Amino acid sequence: MGCEEQGVAASRHRYQVVPRTLCFVRHGDEVLLLKGAPHKRIWANRYNGLGGHVERGEDLLHSVVREVHEEAGLDVHDVRLAAVVHADGGDPQIGILFFVFMAWAEGKDVIESPEGSLEWVSVYDLPTAEMASDLPVILPRMLALPAGAAPLFLSYHYDADDQLIIRFADPI
Repeated sequence: MGCEEQGVAASRHRYQVVPRTLCFVRHGDEVLLLKGAPHKRIWANRYNGLGGHVERGEDLLHSVVREVHEEAGLDVHDVRLAAVVHADGGDPQIGILFFVFMAWAEGKDVIESPEGSLEWVSVYDLPTAEMASDLPVILPRMLALPAGAAPLFLSYHYDADDQLIIRFADPI
């Protein structure tokens, strides 16, 4: 199959998504969270996982491992897909498709990140009031997934009052 047979040119008028990865790194009963720097455009002063955009030609697994290493200086193992989220941000032409991973680290030593401050927190005492708005709903469910479980599938959209609506897909 040649490049043209992928049908990209014929799909330019269709709804498209930006691929992103997000990772929650575990060490024992702790999870690494990044509290966004005050200057950040999105999630300033809010906790989230580590991640970013998938680069051209990059697969999802290497993208998430790269992002964790860039943002925290950690090498991770046992990386597994925990959730796939389709986020509708209100643009009729483009949305976000992010792939959420869980990974484990041997140690807890992290580097400073220009993205914000890195903090290991107990999975039993998550700072839910200071998290990105979706995390109090989805992070506990992802942390509870047993090894080998299928990932969660979710969609996000915003209602007329600009409130986030999270839908979990029912298992098929």
